[in-house]
Amino acid sequence: MTSTTLTTPSESLDWVRRWRLQQLERAGYPSSDALLLSGRPDVDLHLAARLLRSGCPVETAVRILA
Repeated sequence: MTSTTLTTPSESLDWVRRWRLQQLERAGYPSSDALLLSGRPDVDLHLAARLLRSGCPVETAVRILA
């Protein structure tokens, strides 16, 4: 028999937010900005990364996304 781990919705959201935080930091956002943006489910991670790759300053990218 296999065991199944049940998670609560808040645990699931915490995992998603941690993953989003890691992705934003990997894209080049400082931890404080990545933390802010990771809590916003409406922020498109692909757009966030593309803004920095195209040379947009972090401060401007955060204003666009938030």
